[in-house]
Amino acid sequence: MPGSMRFLRMKPGHGEILLAAGNVDVPEEERELIEAFRRQLDEGLWAAVPTTASGGRRQARMVRRFDEIPRDADRVIFFPRAAGGR
Repeated sequence: MPGSMRFLRMKPGHGEILLAAGNVDVPEEERELIEAFRRQLDEGLWAAVPTTASGGRRQARMVRRFDEIPRDADRVIFFPRAAGGR
């Protein structure tokens, strides 16, 4: 569905867990997504948007602000920072 975006958290042993979902073209849902995005970053998680990769390799682009997420992205993956990382 155009405008539909999901926020997923990578959890070891559990795979992807749905954190939030909404349509960025609906102002109220976009606000809820922005708030959910901020909460995850405030909890110390990193965020990445999967990109199209060639040769079957998985790639993603790190994002730090909601407005860095492409409007047509269907998902944003959140994951914990590595222990001892910055």
